[in-house]
Amino acid sequence: MKKNLVIVESPSKAKTINKYLGKNFVVEATIGHLRNLPKTKLGVDVEKGFEPQFLNIRGKGAVIKKIKDLANKSDEIFIATDPDREGEAIAQDIAELLSEKKVPTLHRVLFNEITKPGIVKGMKDPRSIDAHLVNSQRARRVMDRIIGYKISPFLWKTIFSSTNNLSAGRVQSVALRLVCEREEEIERFIQTEYWSISGIFGTGDKTEIHTKLFSIDGREVKVTPKPEMTDEEMQKFSEQHIWISSDAQAQEFVNKIKQQKEFVISNIVKKATKRNPSAPFITSTLQAEASKALRFRPRQTMTLAQRLYEGVELGDEGLAGLITYMRTDSTRLSDDIVEDARQYIASAYGTQYVPAAPLVYVKKKGANVQDAHEAIRPTSLKYTPEFVRPYLDDTAFKLYQLIWNRFISCQMNPASMETTVVEIKSGEFVFKAYGQTVLFDGFTRVYTEAQEVDARKDEDRSDAKNDKIPKNLEKGNPLDLLAADKHQHFTKPAPRFTEASLIKELESNGVGRPSTYSMIVSTIVERGYVEQENRQILPTSLGKRVNKVLVENFPEIINIGFTAKMEGELDQIAQGDNEYITVLNDFYIPFEKSLQLVEQNSEKILCEKCNSEMAVKYGRFGRFLACTNYPECKNIKSLKGMDQENNEPEYTGEICEKCGGRTIVRQGRFGKFIGCEKYPDCDFVKNITLGIPCPKCQTGEVVERLTKKRKSFYGCSRYPGCDFISWQKPVMTECPNKDSHYMEQWYSKKKGKYLKCPVCSTELVEEMPDESEE
Repeated sequence: MKKNLVIVESPSKAKTINKYLGKNFVVEATIGHLRNLPKTKLGVDVEKGFEPQFLNIRGKGAVIKKIKDLANKSDEIFIATDPDREGEAIAQDIAELLSEKKVPTLHRVLFNEITKPGIVKGMKDPRSIDAHLVNSQRARRVMDRIIGYKISPFLWKTIFSSTNNLSAGRVQSVALRLVCEREEEIERFIQTEYWSISGIFGTGDKTEIHTKLFSIDGREVKVTPKPEMTDEEMQKFSEQHIWISSDAQAQEFVNKIKQQKEFVISNIVKKATKRNPSAPFITSTLQAEASKALRFRPRQTMTLAQRLYEGVELGDEGLAGLITYMRTDSTRLSDDIVEDARQYIASAYGTQYVPAAPLVYVKKKGANVQDAHEAIRPTSLKYTPEFVRPYLDDTAFKLYQLIWNRFISCQMNPASMETTVVEIKSGEFVFKAYGQTVLFDGFTRVYTEAQEVDARKDEDRSDAKNDKIPKNLEKGNPLDLLAADKHQHFTKPAPRFTEASLIKELESNGVGRPSTYSMIVSTIVERGYVEQENRQILPTSLGKRVNKVLVENFPEIINIGFTAKMEGELDQIAQGDNEYITVLNDFYIPFEKSLQLVEQNSEKILCEKCNSEMAVKYGRFGRFLACTNYPECKNIKSLKGMDQENNEPEYTGEICEKCGGRTIVRQGRFGKFIGCEKYPDCDFVKNITLGIPCPKCQTGEVVERLTKKRKSFYGCSRYPGCDFISWQKPVMTECPNKDSHYMEQWYSKKKGKYLKCPVCSTELVEEMPDESEE
């Protein structure tokens, strides 16, 4: 008797699904993509409607053969790849591979959650492969390939870096531009001194009230005027505000304040406010919140979320998916799960926490939202954090608890607060005090969103905050001045991006999509364009040079507005509102025009033997320059040998933690490291990490080192506190057999780049991003 074949992407997912489908089904995994564009040529026929040339990925031959053999022995075939554009494209690749032989009718099924109800629902509602989604994914892929293939060689010839990693990408380059522009803003920033004045007042019953000087003679005390103000704006600012710019000026005001004879309460304002819960997680907000609250990197967050989605062994319960699909930008929730949440909240916290009607969340108007899936939420409320705790490691549990708390809180009543502002006046001086009382904790009983500190915010506002404002205060009450003090401050520049804030910035501008956010920062880190210090992202000297070349030569392409417009048009293809060729023409025509202009104006590299133009070629040892007059002229030159970098030190933009000097990148006996420019007077040094958490201790980060014989190996930055060591580069991808939470990157001529589990030796063909990919 023939069985039915179900094809998925992940072995872990296959195992969970097989449990629910039973013995009449065989579930097989593709382990990611099966086909890709060729690596050594463009692979896109621009003249024939941007027709892509897909080839079977090297190393996937055995997987493809097995799927074909199983298909020939099956009654029906169900393609259950991930429910997004990438999954739809893989489904199309499978269909095209199987079309070579006579196979049964193919069905496309979607599993939004890997639970029995989710599997049953998906199998009962099969459909055909969505051509619109496939075309959208392929249009994105073609765009990325064209940008990478056309612009990257220009970078190689322009910069002549010794690295083989130089590349441009549609979203990657926009992210780098944002980071570089923020760094330029910080470098241009002129620090300005300003002062604030605080006052402590006593009531009749000896209660202290902490305040801040708010205004002098009717003019509000402000930080400082902005340097870029026009004369007219400066005049208007001066009429309405006063700023205290020196110690002497501040002391003069303090002396006057202390000479005042009587201070009275001139006004009391009480205002009831509500704080609403945050929407349930979508991909970008999950990555951002996990970064802020748990210090997880986006790629780590998505790896853990994938595991929670695909299935976890829960003792007697067996395998079960714990969360819904984790690549989504919709905040929609099913009516059933919302009703379950309302009942759970009433039972666990009381009916006063349950809103009169379910809360519905809608993303901002104009946002590009793919509403195929729900928000990220628990699959069942029986899987409480307490229930699943024994079956999850610490990192997976922390992420699941975060998702659980966010979901439960999003269906709870708002928190209610009473804010009290007290004005205290004497003569020309007005002080203000602030106090807030929680009347009802609402959703904050379960969850409060983490906040990132912005150094630009008025840091001395805390001087006026009070845990409690006395209830018996009345307008006209006299108060005693107990103390008046001056405080020096300096204005601060905009903060550097963190992974969380960069993802938020990209998403708010309509750049990137759920499937790409986790790769953006890791890609530009791996390229050597940026580095991370104390979770902040700052550009390297190479990153600044690459960005300068791209922005100067392709300002209309490496641009937030243009990239967001293309994202919108890709969404239109997915929705059936636009055509593949139309969108790619909208992209390619301005791109080709920019490219031609750049090529006309750029200096050509000429062959010193025959004066023909030299072109970038690929070889077994990487990129090189070859004469275009071949075979008449066989002149070649190594790009590495043409490195035009001068001997200027490579400054990191960071301050030495030991002496306050500048830090630079140095080359040592065992590889590159960060050191102080004042060496040998200052011996401060620091490792340059790969931005990958140590697989062993999860505290340090992986660093590349060199042996005495100059052979590379990888170790923990906390050595000797952690003795992790590997000859192969660790990659934060979980072993399909769950034997290890990371794998190692290997290479062979036959397989190309592939991943190998350090425990069970399971091999996985690595889905390495194109140089053009995000």
